[in-house]
Formats: sequence, C-alpha cells, structure tokens
Amino acid sequence: MRKPIQFLGIFLVLQGVSGFLDHVFVQPFFGVVLNFFNRVVVPRVDLLAGHEIFANLSLAALGVVVVVAAEHAGR
Repeated sequence: MRKPIQFLGIFLVLQGVSGFLDHVFVQPFFGVVLNFFNRVVVPRVDLLAGHEIFANLSLAALGVVVVVAAEHAGR
C-alpha cells in the first residue's frame, strides 16, 4: 500500500510545481495532466482566487508530506 501512496505524493508534487510554472511562465508539457489543478480547480474555488502561486506551491508541499509519511509508515 505504500507504493501507491508514494506515487500519489509524487503526482501531487508534479501537479504543484507544474501549476506554479504554468502560472509564472507557460508550461506546455503535459498541460492536460499536470496542470489540472491549476487550470480546473483553482479558478473554481473562490478562496484561491488571487493566490494561485501559493495554492500550487502548497499542493507541492502536501505531496512532499504524503511521500515522507508513506516512507515513514513503511518502516
């Protein structure tokens, strides 16, 4: 069960970093998959309006926490 949770954490990190890059620059690589959070979720949540960079970096940080927690639980 540890491997799927680690994969989810890595995917969250990639989503957050890619969303940050998409917001600051234009991220053309895997835009449909990696920028889903930035292009679909963030614009629809009023709380995140104007805080897109913070939201994407928070998602990346959450992904790191999930990976570390899964690694720690596997020991």
